[in-house]
Amino acid sequence: MTAREAKAEYAALAAEIAEHDIRYHQQDAPVISDAAYDALRRRAEAIAARFPAVATGLLEQVGAKPSEKFAKVRHRVPMLSLANVFSDEEVAEFVGRVRRFLDWPTDRPLAITAEPKIDGLSCSLRYERGELVVAATRGDGEEGEDVTANVRTIGEIPNGIEGAPEVLEVRGEVYMTKSDFAAMNSRQEAEGKPAFANPRNAAAGSLRQLDPRVTAARPLRFFAYAWGEVSAMPARTQHGMVEAFARFGLPTNPLMRRCESVEEMIAVYREIEAQRADLPYDIDGVVYKVDDLDLQRRLGFVSRSPRWATAHKFPAEKATTELLDIEIQVGRTGALTPVARLKPVTVGGVVVTNATLHNEDEIARKDVRIGDTVVVQRAGDVIPQILGFVPEKRPDGAKPYDFPHVCPACASHAVREIDPKTGKEDVVRRCTGGLICPAQAVERLKHFASRNAFDIEGLGDKQIEMFYREGLITRPQDIFSLQERDARSLRRLKDREGYGETSVRNLFAAIEERRRVALHRFIFALGIRHVGETTAKLLARHYRSVEALRDGAIAAAEPASGALNELTSIEGIGPVVAESIVDFFGEPHNREVVAELLKQVTPEPPEEVASESPVAGKTVVFTGSLEKMTREEAKAMAERLGAKVSGSVSKKTSLVVAGPGAGSKLANARDLGIEVIDEDAWLELVGEAR
Repeated sequence: MTAREAKAEYAALAAEIAEHDIRYHQQDAPVISDAAYDALRRRAEAIAARFPAVATGLLEQVGAKPSEKFAKVRHRVPMLSLANVFSDEEVAEFVGRVRRFLDWPTDRPLAITAEPKIDGLSCSLRYERGELVVAATRGDGEEGEDVTANVRTIGEIPNGIEGAPEVLEVRGEVYMTKSDFAAMNSRQEAEGKPAFANPRNAAAGSLRQLDPRVTAARPLRFFAYAWGEVSAMPARTQHGMVEAFARFGLPTNPLMRRCESVEEMIAVYREIEAQRADLPYDIDGVVYKVDDLDLQRRLGFVSRSPRWATAHKFPAEKATTELLDIEIQVGRTGALTPVARLKPVTVGGVVVTNATLHNEDEIARKDVRIGDTVVVQRAGDVIPQILGFVPEKRPDGAKPYDFPHVCPACASHAVREIDPKTGKEDVVRRCTGGLICPAQAVERLKHFASRNAFDIEGLGDKQIEMFYREGLITRPQDIFSLQERDARSLRRLKDREGYGETSVRNLFAAIEERRRVALHRFIFALGIRHVGETTAKLLARHYRSVEALRDGAIAAAEPASGALNELTSIEGIGPVVAESIVDFFGEPHNREVVAELLKQVTPEPPEEVASESPVAGKTVVFTGSLEKMTREEAKAMAERLGAKVSGSVSKKTSLVVAGPGAGSKLANARDLGIEVIDEDAWLELVGEAR
């Protein structure tokens, strides 16, 4: 693969992943299985590892948005997700990466715990002086839903514990046993109510009830296995912490084991996998964690997951059924996504009726046709993927699927973009209708008001669809003039179905509260292709204002200006993302939308990271050999303290940490008059001398 090919494929993968993130996290309407989604991420990560310049930061999102139904809880310590592995070889690679990061010899013991990965809903329990004070879902990892009243109804979770530290934030999984799930579904059916698809959905739906009495009637359970903020650690190992939870009266999983080799880890995986069908609860893999907490601290985190833990997923489950139809869905970015409508089939205990077909090329490659008997695979509890068809069962007259070349929502042309450098077509066909396309316009407005963008309480998907349908909100800036226009309208909003004076007053108050918004939220809300939450934060931290970002992007259209180099020099901003930003602000109608928005709202620049750190805000370069820590560990430490780590020395470099064997970078630093210190001075500077 050439660099150009890598750039093209990574951009296509990133666009597809971003589309699925929106469908899963914002629309609650996934069209892809866990296994297929994992495969997309792994391919993108593999390309980025080989060609770092193409990386965009789009692959760092965590979790799902908190529901608007609940109050929000800010996690003192982020609740991140786990990276996944799928083979014995990848388990060995995980252990090898840990050893290399720590510079840990292969003959030196490295204890790692192994425990079942419960298929439930992540939940955080905060105890203060032994009393449960707040419980929250994971949400997007930084902010979750306040479900305290509901959690208090779960019998296995104590409202008070003894012997615990003054502050103890316990994390674990709320789940439902298979037998309790079957009994509850029987009651649902007897009462004429819809049955739940699986125990995980049942547990999640039960915990998120607005009425705690409903939750109390549901048979929910809990396993504790992790923690957030703790005032005084009761143990120095992962295994010891879980044992402490048990002493405090919290339920823990008895299948947790401590391993000292890759072979032992895989043996435990096989043992738990063999018990899977007989366990009283659903699991979808085994989680490995470095046991020593000091080593966990040194390893730290990378983007969306810890370096010291991973999940070894079980193989996907399969079944066959009839492909009844193929429907095309139009996403926020205009992507046309084919979805297979299936004759209902049970796969791994879940009845499924839809499956992903990914894109036009995938349909042609697999040659699936309406009427075929197809093989579907499920990994997790979302829509499965189609692996192929059964040739001997193909009906006479079945015709190859003709992918539409016009948008089903607005009849505009749907095209596959061609990369001018490689001459290759994008795998995704996109509607060219832009804001005139109702599918895109509505989705862009939903994205703008969504949890991780402007987060306007009371302006959810249904409200936006209604307002768009009735012409009240067709562009983002219309949101902030709604109250003024409503006051002049002959048909007031309070007189419309579903609204009253109180609800309208609350909506207008929520909109008014968002006239001041964090800059990264504003940038993310614009819906710039390839710009996710992480990238928006990077842009906000660098440019500090919308005007500076806009002017920089306009100037970057002329490479000779140096603005393009500035944009791509931001760590985490690759050429694909930079091109999207330049293209966005290069369009007059986009600049007009931004200008109109700035008349209505005030974006606020981000706070400085780790402002109390002596290296916060500085650009640091490490060169030569480090003797007291690995290069990866040094970089992680610097970034944790608010510094930016660069791989090259320039006029923007603040400090160079040079070890034995430093070469051209050290010479460049001296030529530019940049401060140079050794490793001991660095550790003394940051207060971590050892």
